[in-house]
Amino acid sequence: MTDMLQTIFHRLLASLDIETKRYLYPSFKLDNRLIGLSGPRGVGKTTMLLQFIRETQDSYSVIYFSADNIYFSSNSLFDYVRQLYETEEIKLFFIDEAHKYKGWTQELKNIYDSFPDVTVVFSGSSSMDLIKGTYDLSRRGIMHHLHGLSFREYLNFSTGSNHPAVEFETLIAKRRQLAAEFAAIPRLKGHFQEYLKQGYYPFVFESGGGYYEKLGNVIEKTVHEDIASYYSLKTVNLHYFKLILHYLCTTPPGRINPHNLGKSLALDSKTALHYLKILQETGLVRLIYSDKKGSALIRKPAKVFVDNTSLLYMINETLGQKVNIGTVRELFFINMVQNSGKKLFYSSDGGDFCCQEIVFEIGGRGKGSQQIQNISDRQAFLVKDDTLHASAQTIPLWLFGFLY
Repeated sequence: MTDMLQTIFHRLLASLDIETKRYLYPSFKLDNRLIGLSGPRGVGKTTMLLQFIRETQDSYSVIYFSADNIYFSSNSLFDYVRQLYETEEIKLFFIDEAHKYKGWTQELKNIYDSFPDVTVVFSGSSSMDLIKGTYDLSRRGIMHHLHGLSFREYLNFSTGSNHPAVEFETLIAKRRQLAAEFAAIPRLKGHFQEYLKQGYYPFVFESGGGYYEKLGNVIEKTVHEDIASYYSLKTVNLHYFKLILHYLCTTPPGRINPHNLGKSLALDSKTALHYLKILQETGLVRLIYSDKKGSALIRKPAKVFVDNTSLLYMINETLGQKVNIGTVRELFFINMVQNSGKKLFYSSDGGDFCCQEIVFEIGGRGKGSQQIQNISDRQAFLVKDDTLHASAQTIPLWLFGFLY
């Protein structure tokens, strides 16, 4: 069976697309003996690891395998690593779906401590964070997190272009110049609308179509496999997670809070908030807190969204509902800013959101400046959809898609 795992590895390498690489790829390095890669299901973690192996390693001196292979139902990770280390002198191991293996944190700790010249790269779902590792893997390793496609990446992969990412500070300072430059891209608005509906997950570029069907499978596996096993929840409670997603997609964000959510689903507020945080950790929901002072641990979120616009469109289509365009605009902005590594808050004194002491009001082309006109102690901008160019006080919504 060990030979079979190696055969699977080389088969995957042979069929790999190495032309399109994610934003994280250039910074992914073997600079630690224990390296983790987390992210929601479907964002391309496996592909990135295999690309890294194919382009930087001798494939016969490393091994990639998935910890959810049936082989590991009766064999330990530690013994498999020890066997390849002793018989084939393999010292670099890529372990996918590590969180599917019972007791994975203890086994990785044992491997790390027992083989000083071995490097382990592992990947798994968002909920599988190093900090949550029972045996304190956090002080031994480093963690990378992979998000879904940015609009910039989607555009590059769709058109074969190579537009660079833009730092948040640069985007604000050079908004007019950048907007004018990128506005020259053919069909920019068309690409943007396509991205909003089905551009966040890399499998949009796989042959065979069925993007929403694949996205539905992502939700099913996240709820019934990741959440069910990692959070030790009873099967009877799992249906609440899909009900929550449906509720979030059909209710304006400003009307959503744990109390209203719980009341709608016959849950108490504490349980509703707990379930929202689980969905956030698994990459299906985003919680936005107010910029008012106070610990996020005890505060309740000011706004709640599904994680990305693909989810929003897919769930609404499944339910036969029309998507709220205001929700789409806000969610895209939140998604791009947060995924670029910036802290974003709900603005409590004018505008919609604030980031680095800058206030942003999100809207369509006809959006007025009434909600930010009285803000004098910090910068404030209108972020407008359906426009190509920036001005002294406005920034096109799509431009934030170039942040990563």
